[in-house]
Amino acid sequence: MEARAKALKGVAVLFMGFYCLSSAVALAWVVYTSFKSNAEFFASTWSLPSQLRWSNYAYAWANAEMGHYFFNTTYLSALATAGSTLVGAMAAFVLARVVFPFRQVALYFFLAAMMVPAMLYLFPLFVQMRHLHLTNSHLGLLLLYVSMGLPFTIFVLTGFFRTLPRELEEAALIDGASPWKTFWMVMLPLARPGLVTVAIFNFISFWNEFFWSLILLHSGRLYTLARGLQTLFWNLSTESRWTELFAGLVIVMLPLMVVFMLLQDRITAGLTAGALKG
Repeated sequence: MEARAKALKGVAVLFMGFYCLSSAVALAWVVYTSFKSNAEFFASTWSLPSQLRWSNYAYAWANAEMGHYFFNTTYLSALATAGSTLVGAMAAFVLARVVFPFRQVALYFFLAAMMVPAMLYLFPLFVQMRHLHLTNSHLGLLLLYVSMGLPFTIFVLTGFFRTLPRELEEAALIDGASPWKTFWMVMLPLARPGLVTVAIFNFISFWNEFFWSLILLHSGRLYTLARGLQTLFWNLSTESRWTELFAGLVIVMLPLMVVFMLLQDRITAGLTAGALKG
C-alpha cells in the first residue's frame, strides 16, 4: 500500500509539473509574441522578436482604447470587491455567531446561489434590470457584481468567523460594547486574513468577467477590459494585426499576475485558517 501511495503521489506530481510547465510556456509565448512585428509573427510563430516593439502596447493602449477599458475595469472591480466583502462579512458574522431559527437553512440558501448556472436566470434578470433602467450602465453592472460575490464571500467568512474565540466577543459585551461595535472593533480586524482572501478572489473574478458585461453594456465608453478585448479582437483580426492583440491580452493579464504573486501567501493563509473549523 505504501509503494502504491508513493507511485500515485509521483504521478500526481508529474502531472502537476507538466501542467505548470505547459502554462508557463504558453504565457511566455504570449508575452514575447506581443513584442513582434506582424511580419515576424507570420514568418515564424515560435521565433523570438528581433527587437522589442513597445509600439504594439502603445497602439493597444491608446488607439484601441484599452486604457479607457482599463480604468473602467479597475474602479468597477475595486468597488464591487469592497461592496461584496463588506456586505458578505456582515452576513457571515450573523450566520456564524448569532443563533436564530433556520440559521443553517439561510446559509444553504446563500450557498445554493453558487450552484445555479447563469443561463437559468439570464432572461428574468435582464428583464428586471431593464425595468429598473440599469442596463447599459456601470451602476447596474456594479450591483450585479456585488451580488455575484456574496455567496463565495459568505461561504468562506462564515467558516472563518466560527474559528474566532467566543471569549473575545463575550469580553467586548461585558465592557459595554454593542453587537455592532463588537463586530467592527473586535471581530472584523481578527478576520483580516479571511477578508484579504475573499477580496483577492472576488477582484480576480470581477476583473476577468465577460458574460454579464456583454449582456448589459452596449456603449463602447462603458466597456470593461474583457469586453473591450473582444472588440479589439474583431477590429484587429480583420486587419491581421495579431501582435497588437497579444499586447492587449498582456495588458489584461499583467495586473492579476502581479496581485497574485504579491499576495499568494495571504491567500493560502486565509483559506487554511478558515478551514480549521466547519
